[in-house]
Amino acid sequence: MTFRPAYPDSNFGDYVFTADKKKVDLDYLYNLLCVPSRYSTGLPPERFPLVIENSFCFSVYYQGKQVGFSRVISDKSEFASLWDVFIDEEHRRKGVGQALLKYIFAHTQLRGTFRWFLMTEDAHGLYQKFEFKTEVYNPYIMMKVNVI
Repeated sequence: MTFRPAYPDSNFGDYVFTADKKKVDLDYLYNLLCVPSRYSTGLPPERFPLVIENSFCFSVYYQGKQVGFSRVISDKSEFASLWDVFIDEEHRRKGVGQALLKYIFAHTQLRGTFRWFLMTEDAHGLYQKFEFKTEVYNPYIMMKVNVI
């Protein structure tokens, strides 16, 4: 049996980042990601726990309250897909989103992944800071390739 230590929490000022799924506020996330909104997937509530269970999840907390989230789907080697990057409105433009991405990309099981993929409508500038490039055939798709 192989023991893998949990990915440690990290701080950015008064913000705490964690990859511990036990700390996820499922109601917050479901209402954010699945209740009809700009970010909605329309996912039924009974299927939502599988989204969390089968993804690398990264949460942001401020004074004990969840204020941000992202998840990654990956084979831990060749491919990773970044989804649901979100910081509550009142916490944006403070560097929290950038700090969250740094935390994600440093994860021991994701570091060195060859190809990263994401989709965005309006956050291209944020992802460009992490070497993502917009795909010519679709301006909503961005890709990052790590040369080994």
